[in-house]
Amino acid sequence: MYENRMTLEELPEGACISLVGMAGAGKSTVGELLARTLGWGHLDTDRLLEAYFGAPLQDIFDRFGLAEFRRVEERVIAALRVRRMVVSTGGSVIYGPTAVAALRALGPVVFLDATLEDVRRRVGGGEGRGLAIAPGQTIDDLYAERRPLYLAAATHVLGTGDKDPAACVAALLEQLRAAPMGRA
Repeated sequence: MYENRMTLEELPEGACISLVGMAGAGKSTVGELLARTLGWGHLDTDRLLEAYFGAPLQDIFDRFGLAEFRRVEERVIAALRVRRMVVSTGGSVIYGPTAVAALRALGPVVFLDATLEDVRRRVGGGEGRGLAIAPGQTIDDLYAERRPLYLAAATHVLGTGDKDPAACVAALLEQLRAAPMGRA
């Protein structure tokens, strides 16, 4: 069982690293590179939902609506039984306490902390992206609502700032090897 005071080398055999953060924070890109670097598998939970339902994320969201989409996402994440995996989550995973607890039981949960400006630049208004956003809510509103939830869920925080994916992976590995709880 993972405990917050563990460094990367002290993680139990089979532990996972989960990435949380806003759409556009780099969870999928950084996750793939981190997994390759560690020699682990990579699981993108948005792709898992798409495979499960046989439809693009936006269609799934349109079919279920915001509240039910979050419930479905929480159930799928809470049921994960994976080992030695980097898990790139959907941005709304932090609304599901059972899902967050399941991720924390697997290992470190890293918040990729992109700035609001970076999120706006990468995602725009989020149209067609499968973004779990309430009608009338803006990206700015969503960012303000979610950021404290990401911080609460995370065991580690990595400011992505001007880092490219390789620099994010290097900084994250350094953080995980140096100290059990960290902010970089």
